[in-house]
Amino acid sequence: MKGPTVAAAFAALAGSAAAHGHRHGHEIFAQKRAETVEVCLPGCTTIYNVITGEPTLVQPAPTPSSSSSSPSSTVVTTIAVPTTSEAPVLPTPNPVTCPTPGTYTVPATTITVSETTTVCVGTSTHLPPGTHTYGGVTTIVETATTVTAPVATVITSGTVVTSTIVNTEYVCPTPGTYTIGPITTTVTEDTDVEYPVPTSYEPGTYTAPEQVITVTETNYVTYCPYTSSGLAAPEPTVPPPAPAPAPTSAPVAAPSPEPAAPSPQEAEESEETAVPSPSPSSGGTTLRGDTDHFGITYTPFEPSNGDCKSREAVEADIKTLADDGFSIIRVYSTDCNTLEYVGPAAKKHGIDLIVGVFVKNSGCSYDTPEIREQVDALAAWAEWDMVKLFVVGNEAIMNGFCSAEQLRQLIVSVKSKCSGYTGPYTIAETLNIWQQPDVPAAICDVIDITGANIHPYFNSEVVPETAGEFVAGQLDILREICSGKDVINLESGWPTEGLCNGSACPGQQEQAAAIRSIRKSCGDKTVFFSLDNDMWKEPGACLCEQSWGARANFAS
Repeated sequence: MKGPTVAAAFAALAGSAAAHGHRHGHEIFAQKRAETVEVCLPGCTTIYNVITGEPTLVQPAPTPSSSSSSPSSTVVTTIAVPTTSEAPVLPTPNPVTCPTPGTYTVPATTITVSETTTVCVGTSTHLPPGTHTYGGVTTIVETATTVTAPVATVITSGTVVTSTIVNTEYVCPTPGTYTIGPITTTVTEDTDVEYPVPTSYEPGTYTAPEQVITVTETNYVTYCPYTSSGLAAPEPTVPPPAPAPAPTSAPVAAPSPEPAAPSPQEAEESEETAVPSPSPSSGGTTLRGDTDHFGITYTPFEPSNGDCKSREAVEADIKTLADDGFSIIRVYSTDCNTLEYVGPAAKKHGIDLIVGVFVKNSGCSYDTPEIREQVDALAAWAEWDMVKLFVVGNEAIMNGFCSAEQLRQLIVSVKSKCSGYTGPYTIAETLNIWQQPDVPAAICDVIDITGANIHPYFNSEVVPETAGEFVAGQLDILREICSGKDVINLESGWPTEGLCNGSACPGQQEQAAAIRSIRKSCGDKTVFFSLDNDMWKEPGACLCEQSWGARANFAS
């Protein structure tokens, strides 16, 4: 059934052949508007609000025997977060409140950290109705062992709330994946919850660049992330000049002393504080399927409510995809037991993975808690033989979560932390973002394949029968952006419900025709979007965001 054409709803979506506003339901987006804003304020208020109390001693809990089937814990040390009412001395994501609609300029800020410091940093997650477990520190052990990990926790005493780092010793009785110190809660409606995450900052200089933000609501809060540029060199100490002695004869120039060779310890410290420069990624890497439906996106969420799927449900999905002839699955992040459930199921059924680090509006560096959690989980998982491509960010530049340079630095950090992975890297942006000059200038030499999300539905001139021709043409344009590098379409599909976007109308038959066209033209270079409808998402301006499930089009 074709929906009515509503041109106004798509005015922001038709800026170029590749521009689109497709959103994933687990993203958090800043509200912006493109038109001229009537209220223009010179700056906005930065609020530093760390609520702490005196350090609290937590008595060790008795340690259960090692034969227990679940990990046991003993609190060893408690460190209270220092109280501050001034600007933070650590580069935690900086909350900025804009009180009224308008355009705000957030000035650049630089912070220098002189020693490694671990603190609690707040983060948030969205919970649909139900019981959920989140937070904590995830570790994978291959034998029965005891591990010690820093766990963030909150202690309440009367009206005083203290965020603390607790070094916690856990006994892991058998091989497996353990989450240390998670939080379990039950909510009856969609809720955003905040919780502390242990975050370490290495010595170095951290800079939050100047940002210009346009907001359309009151009391809007955004976060200004910091990026690290390595350890700052100490300021040289200049001794006061000594008084010149009275000359008794013609002055003789003293020979300059030979510079002292650095000690082994000094040389080692110098190596530790040096900032690694990115090695250029090589061209020649190709990624292509053997069939006309190379890959498909997959998230382990229940289609009806967004809850995490069980291991058995994930296993059934992956088996279906293998039976339908898919050779690769794209996952966006590590949430909802992606590595623990999707990874083993994919290995069992012979399907490779495209893994990813998902970037939201909380920051665009490894020091952002949500990003650090994903990167560390991938590094610990380390099943790199299954991974054919690593995607850093999904439309992160398009949504204003990263600048091109920030995303470049994040890729460099991910490569350093996941050094066991030696395969290709890319990003996922729309073609119009790739066509901005600063993007290829910053990104091309740190990726191996040029990746884009290409959705023909968001071009108003495309009908389902020409969807494949459109996607193939976009891939040809993309191929010219990073010279010598192969390309891949990381998202492509067609909705079954929603509004018409010019000639592009949703519907069951329309989806089937569009997917047939894409499969024929470039299915071996396409990751289709997506397996099932996602009714837990917001419908969006197109009223289509819930209706991209394409399972029926690939049934064997």
